[in-house]
Amino acid sequence: MMAAIKKIALYLAWLVSIVATLGSLYFSEIRGFTPCELCWYQRILMYPLAAILGIATYRNDRSVKSFVLPLSIIGWCVSLYHYLLQKVPAFAALETCTSGVPCSGSYVEWFGFITIPFLAFIAFSLITILMLLTKAHNR
Repeated sequence: MMAAIKKIALYLAWLVSIVATLGSLYFSEIRGFTPCELCWYQRILMYPLAAILGIATYRNDRSVKSFVLPLSIIGWCVSLYHYLLQKVPAFAALETCTSGVPCSGSYVEWFGFITIPFLAFIAFSLITILMLLTKAHNR
């Protein structure tokens, strides 16, 4: 089972980045949710992943993990921080959003804990794990 996942890890990471990108566009363009400052940072880190991973999947270029991992790990950190701002009262004092939509606000709250930053956190987590499972080709 793990060997099969390793073979398609690059493709799965691309699929996750596409779903995350389309999901964020759905929330802002169709549902009309204005992204906060931290949401924009997460978008800045996720959107290039869709293109980079798409090209890498097409070329079967597994060496792309050296470009993808920094973006996904930084995105993971930003989305974790954003989620903590929403869910942990002690983090509210650390609010970084100074204008526009507050980062501690929540447009979506499914099952009492699933928010948009949580969805981004899951996407960045999956991409990071899948990239770690991807083996670079031997030259």
